[in-house]
Amino acid sequence: MNKRYMPGKHFLQLPGPSNVPDRILRAMDYPTIDHRGPDFPYLANACLNGMKTIFKTNSNVIIFPASGTGAWEAALVNTLNEGDLVLMVETGHFATLWKKMANKLGIKTEFLETDWRRGVEPEKLLDRLKNDIEGKIKAVCVVHNETSTGSTSRIKEVRNVMNLANHEALLMVDTISGLASMEYEHDDWGVDVTISGSQKGLMLPPGLSFNAISERAILTSKKSGMQRSYWDWEEQIEANKSGSFPYTPATNLLYGLKEAINMLHEEGLENVFKRHGRHAKATRAAVQAWGLEVLCQEEMDYSNVLTAVKLPDGHNADELRKIILENFNMSLGNGLSKLAGKVFRIGHLGDFNDLMLMGTLTGIEMGLSLAGVPHQKGGAARASEFLISN
Repeated sequence: MNKRYMPGKHFLQLPGPSNVPDRILRAMDYPTIDHRGPDFPYLANACLNGMKTIFKTNSNVIIFPASGTGAWEAALVNTLNEGDLVLMVETGHFATLWKKMANKLGIKTEFLETDWRRGVEPEKLLDRLKNDIEGKIKAVCVVHNETSTGSTSRIKEVRNVMNLANHEALLMVDTISGLASMEYEHDDWGVDVTISGSQKGLMLPPGLSFNAISERAILTSKKSGMQRSYWDWEEQIEANKSGSFPYTPATNLLYGLKEAINMLHEEGLENVFKRHGRHAKATRAAVQAWGLEVLCQEEMDYSNVLTAVKLPDGHNADELRKIILENFNMSLGNGLSKLAGKVFRIGHLGDFNDLMLMGTLTGIEMGLSLAGVPHQKGGAARASEFLISN
């Protein structure tokens, strides 16, 4: 069946993959070079050193040609042994997937349950860590920005309670959807392994993932007995010293990554974070004006990357998304696992500006009317007023 042509630009308002700007597309549209030739180390070093400035670390950043799932696995297999216990927090769908992966690898997991409507509660972590008298917990794994719920976790506070409990566990953080959109400081926050991906705040297509690793994590990896080959940090670190990789790298994605790093610094990371915060507040103002409910209930945990919106009982969020896609050529994020059909997710991250946000919110408001979802008019107008006054 031939698909109907829809004029105009498609609005990709998912919480990732995000829109890929023309500058990055043009940077990737370049002949692939010999990854063992004399020119490649300049590209590799620009990316490896540039990503240190994004993670805000002086230690190693590993780049894998993989999705964020690959970087999850790399973090686990380089630092842990089968049978080790890790403490994780059920902040949402992606925290749950990370736990399932750990279990498949033979790692024991303890899952602190939540209602999926906020981030990590540091005080609950503190209580659990204080009770781990024998030090059985080898790592604490948390998701910085839970893409399924629109809730963030305060990583610096997580490290503070680990220090308060005088616990030796490694701190591993997934900031796949948070990096380059929200403040993140790998070194200053005392993170041992940070996981991220290319298709969110870095504005690239999917295909690259990252581990930022502390010196303590590197030392731990030398004693870890878990089998690994492709994900082995040691081979990566050794090859990266000469600006190379231990396998064929994703050269054209690296062209795009180099351009993305340049763009982020041209705008200024602090300005990037402020822009994301401003758009998030405008979006929540629209949701409030519609009389709908933001899924995240704790204000201090609101995400600047996306907003998950609950629909009233009796109304299906996937049907709303279908109507919006068919009528306005706009994609919104769906509800995942236990949130399926109950929420839709508005991505407001990456290469994004005021007019794009207003188009997004106007399309949603029109879709709410077409779908017969009870709401009050004027959400887009409320967001516009916020943007003008801020």
